[in-house]
Amino acid sequence: MSKVSSPLLRVQGLRVEIPTRRGVLLALDGVDFDIAPGEVLGMVGESGAGKSLTGMAVLGLLDAPGRIAGGEVWLSGRRIDDLPAREMRKIRGKEIGAIFQDPLMSLNPVLRIGEQIVETIRTHLAVGPEEARERALGLMRAVGIPSPEVRFDAYPHQFSGGMRQRIVIALALCAEPSLVVADEPTTALDVSIQAQVLQLLRQLCREHGTAMLLVTHDMGVIAETADRVAVMYAGRIVEIGAVDDVIRAPVHPYTRGLMGAIPSLGPVRGPLAQIDGSMPRLNARPEGCAFHPRCSQAVERCRSESPALIHGLGRKVACWLSQEGS
Repeated sequence: MSKVSSPLLRVQGLRVEIPTRRGVLLALDGVDFDIAPGEVLGMVGESGAGKSLTGMAVLGLLDAPGRIAGGEVWLSGRRIDDLPAREMRKIRGKEIGAIFQDPLMSLNPVLRIGEQIVETIRTHLAVGPEEARERALGLMRAVGIPSPEVRFDAYPHQFSGGMRQRIVIALALCAEPSLVVADEPTTALDVSIQAQVLQLLRQLCREHGTAMLLVTHDMGVIAETADRVAVMYAGRIVEIGAVDDVIRAPVHPYTRGLMGAIPSLGPVRGPLAQIDGSMPRLNARPEGCAFHPRCSQAVERCRSESPALIHGLGRKVACWLSQEGS
């Protein structure tokens, strides 16, 4: 998808800190990205890279004592990272929908599914009970719930995991938000159900012009669903660009390592690549490029200077090796 001049979501220099007894830990360090209306931006990386934290920061749901210590988050031309909690609650649900890995976290086990959808609709939209019910039934049909008139009065435990996740998608979309943050929305599902849910999310974004930040550790999910992908490592984006470009011709050594570790459906050409070492802890982030201790191509500059995320080869990359004068 082509990038527009006025993105729906713009994140600039996002910095998240976590105060502890032994000092302040830097969890996100200058994260920059934007998402256009109707676009799906995938965010991928190992556990601890900062993907989910980025999504929570956009939603205004950082767990204490975590805090946004710098940068800005803009939605539809309005800055939202500095809003009071009460104002942010009005935006969350109405303008930003959320889909989490475990659907039971988003569903009240003692309320019927229909009640939950109707309540969410009436909280954010000025509609009466009958119209809210019709909207709820329409959403249940749209996300593929069979016999919605019958299932309307069922409880969450009476649905399968895949059906519960469809209900959560309906809840996320019921106020017609302009942005959806989906954090590992298919990780707990069977592969066949996962494919159905991803297709549904993609279709709904296309039909409604909804932008989506899709957080996942699975590059296959990114390839199937996203328009662009942002690769995160140790609290920073190290590469961001069109999905096809990044998957077929990764530039950053970390991205190349991720792609090299994915099994191929074609003829086996040798052992899979692996990235030696592990993600650095927040209190042990190395100087310079955080990836350099695991990078076989690191040069002296990588050990002392942290590269900026700049344009190169049709995407943005934070790597001295890809920049002129490295």
